[in-house]
Amino acid sequence: MIRPYHSNDKSAVLSIWRESSSQAHPFLTSDQLDQAAAMIRDHFLDMAETHIAEQNGQPIGFISLIENQVGGLFLRPSHQGKRIGKALMDKAVEIKGNLCLEVFTDNQIGRNFYKSYGFIEGAEKVDPFFGHKVLELSFTPS
Repeated sequence: MIRPYHSNDKSAVLSIWRESSSQAHPFLTSDQLDQAAAMIRDHFLDMAETHIAEQNGQPIGFISLIENQVGGLFLRPSHQGKRIGKALMDKAVEIKGNLCLEVFTDNQIGRNFYKSYGFIEGAEKVDPFFGHKVLELSFTPS
């Protein structure tokens, strides 16, 4: 089930983000992860439109949108490969239509998912917060 985010989901979202980021972003330092978690907790979740994937009443993933930009799509690693990420992305497309996002070039898990979904690679640049290269991706529904 996919439902809107509620403020009482914040700790679950941060837990999902941390667990998934540790797997997808092993190149980030623990200090960078701590800083990003604080930014997500204190700012990002309040300004984003977030949707939660639940299983048996427990949050297992989420997608956060700012206008038509996907700010984050994260699943607990134990739930990856079960089409839950696709369902969350389908929800975002249903709501927003065209989508864009940035993904770390070293995040092969994310890059593979977005490619299989149909995202097109654009420019590469360096993320100013983390200092790692990211790719701009875009998706237009057919």
